[in-house]
Amino acid sequence: MRILIAPDSFKESLSATDVAAALARGLQDVLGDAVTCLQVPVADGGEGTLDAILAAAPGATRTRTVRDPLGRPCQARYALLDDGRRALIEMAAASGLALVEPGLRAPLAASSYGTGELIGEALAAGAREIVVGLGGSATNDGGAGVLQALGAALRDAGGAPLTVPVGGGDLPRIATLDLAPLQERTAGVDFVVACDVDNPLCGPRGASAVFGPQKGATPAHVARLDAALAHFGRLLEDATGIAIGERPGAGAAGGLGGALLAACRARLVPGVDLVLDLIGFDARLVDVDLVITGEGRVDAQTAAGKAPLGVARRAAARGIPVVAVGGSLAPRAEIELATSFDAFVAATTAPTSLAAALRDTATNLEGAGRRIARWLLLARRLPRAP
Repeated sequence: MRILIAPDSFKESLSATDVAAALARGLQDVLGDAVTCLQVPVADGGEGTLDAILAAAPGATRTRTVRDPLGRPCQARYALLDDGRRALIEMAAASGLALVEPGLRAPLAASSYGTGELIGEALAAGAREIVVGLGGSATNDGGAGVLQALGAALRDAGGAPLTVPVGGGDLPRIATLDLAPLQERTAGVDFVVACDVDNPLCGPRGASAVFGPQKGATPAHVARLDAALAHFGRLLEDATGIAIGERPGAGAAGGLGGALLAACRARLVPGVDLVLDLIGFDARLVDVDLVITGEGRVDAQTAAGKAPLGVARRAAARGIPVVAVGGSLAPRAEIELATSFDAFVAATTAPTSLAAALRDTATNLEGAGRRIARWLLLARRLPRAP
């Protein structure tokens, strides 16, 4: 039997590579040589995207010192693929929420400037296609920090440039936006944005309202940031002729999706499909009997374009059954997601604390792998349907 194991990472616990390895250990513990486990970690454009692609496609990583969301120096990686022609950048590497301690999260001050520095490094290295994975951001600056790092001039009413780096709370101070230096620097370069959400820039489903609170925004902050993004969106429209306020995905990563769409003429694509194409996922499904995928929590968000859903769709198109494994399962997940997955397994089997679940994830996933293996042995013994 050939089983392809293609999970996303379990956030705050295990990488996708480690999740796949733990499930494989459990399966092989029961099935031994009767099973071949093909481990293919995946991602949806957020954290783990770079590792998932480099595990399957040749490329070289480079590490640079850039500014984190609070302007502190940090080490961030990016990758060069296709002989350096294509660069892959994870926003989370330079501007991610994981880089900011919970007590220091400051959505009014946090800036995406470091991500712009990484893009600048890739341009200097000769990349002609820049793929930016959005997800896990600490910022709500509308991508102004990225534009600033790439040479855009952000000036106040008196004509003075705003100091580096710009955060979301600074956006109302911007009176004029000059993108000419940025556009000269990025001329002839294709930008592709990997995004797993379709939220617009502003409003009830916008960047500030939906994602701001998890970045530390209070209700007052949300209202202030939403108005700031609306103002910055109008400036971008004036400068580029592209209206981003209602564009699906413009609100991704605190509005960076919209900034790249307008200023860099970026294409926004579903993150998981981009990753699956880059790693040659379809070819890996040949002669596979079962696919196992999963993520930290399987719930309604899983059906909103997350990596497991993308995996399930590719497998279903070839008639391959799919099992979804979650660190936890939402109460109605097996009902609400029944059309996407054939079976569901929770890694945890007894009530436990979040801290314990995170600590024991690898052990719990091995147990999940053993349970799936025993189901397969049981299925062999059941009489075939007439």
